[in-house]
Amino acid sequence: MRIHHLNTGTMCPIGRRLVNGTGHIFQRARMVCHCLLIETRDGLALVDTGIGLGDIANPMQLSRRWVRQTAPRLDPAETAVQQVKALGYAPGDVRHLLLTHLDRDHAGGIPDFPNARVHVLRAEYEMAVLGKPAAPKGRYVTEQWRHGPDWALYDDGGESWFGFKGVRALGDREPDILMIPLPGHTMGHCGIAVRDKDKWWLHAGDAYFFHGQLQPKVRIPLVLGYFQRRVDMDRDARLANQERLRTLQLQHGSEVTVINSHDPVHYENCRCGRH
Repeated sequence: MRIHHLNTGTMCPIGRRLVNGTGHIFQRARMVCHCLLIETRDGLALVDTGIGLGDIANPMQLSRRWVRQTAPRLDPAETAVQQVKALGYAPGDVRHLLLTHLDRDHAGGIPDFPNARVHVLRAEYEMAVLGKPAAPKGRYVTEQWRHGPDWALYDDGGESWFGFKGVRALGDREPDILMIPLPGHTMGHCGIAVRDKDKWWLHAGDAYFFHGQLQPKVRIPLVLGYFQRRVDMDRDARLANQERLRTLQLQHGSEVTVINSHDPVHYENCRCGRH
């Protein structure tokens, strides 16, 4: 199984020191949409899809406020579908989309792979797609799945994995890809664990935002911490899961590498093979 690390959407909000923890307060920060492209026995699989071609063609569907605040680069070359092509594959080779959740900067590429199966936890699907219960106003961009994807839904319950409960494998053909429930940021938020030879990657999505949050003494830049609190749906669950991720990194760091969606330090370390 081969894993490619892709940045499928650069965001450049103002206030680098308050977002990245380095640089000047008036510099532009850098955040990424860190996705995994996995070569599996059943074709290609994408963990999250980042910003899609439809979002770039019509940025206002992402919402004027979100675009103003995050200042996405909106470069078609960064989209997952164009990067898949650049690697020599066809979009149809992507058979599975494994979504940590359905926020706009994670689900934007779904329409670019219309024949792929979209895997999410049922709780995420019910809130984002069915509106049961209703999501916070403006939280999801329903245009990103208006084409009617082939959904694969996963219920509560399952196996254990390094102390995490309710873990679901993606069928018998791919026992080395697991969905790890990590609610808090959204009610159906999850991580995606992928075995790479004798080690695991855990893509924790938006369960945390800053690499320093995996350290025993938690630290996060001021504005990034404020944003994290403002967009979580269940703060107690988010904090509990962050503590579990810290424990996982501390106790099993030689077996599991934990990464998130938006931290550029994680992304650059992975891209350069420093993990």
